Amino acid sequence: MSAVDLAETAAGLPEAWSSRVLGMVGAACVKVLRMDELPVEEESHGAAEALLVLDGRLELEVDGVPVSVGAGELFMVAAGTAHAVSAGSRGTLVIVQLPQE
Repeated sequence: MSAVDLAETAAGLPEAWSSRVLGMVGAACVKVLRMDELPVEEESHGAAEALLVLDGRLELEVDGVPVSVGAGELFMVAAGTAHAVSAGSRGTLVIVQLPQE
């Protein structure tokens, strides 16, 4: 596989919050997506997930607590932790997570 331009890949997605799986690392998938300032409903997963902001800012609410993640920062969401994207999130996000059932 050759190098992937993450910003270009995210920009080419048909809509915000629709991710593209770039590949697998063990059982985990690596995805990229574009954020668009709109909120996303609360969710939780059976396994931890990593959220890496490439550019922009990710505004989260994690177990009811506001969390702001900036460009170049990584936020780990523990398994079973309720989290939602708050309004104002924008930029490019990489997610590493186990596939959802």
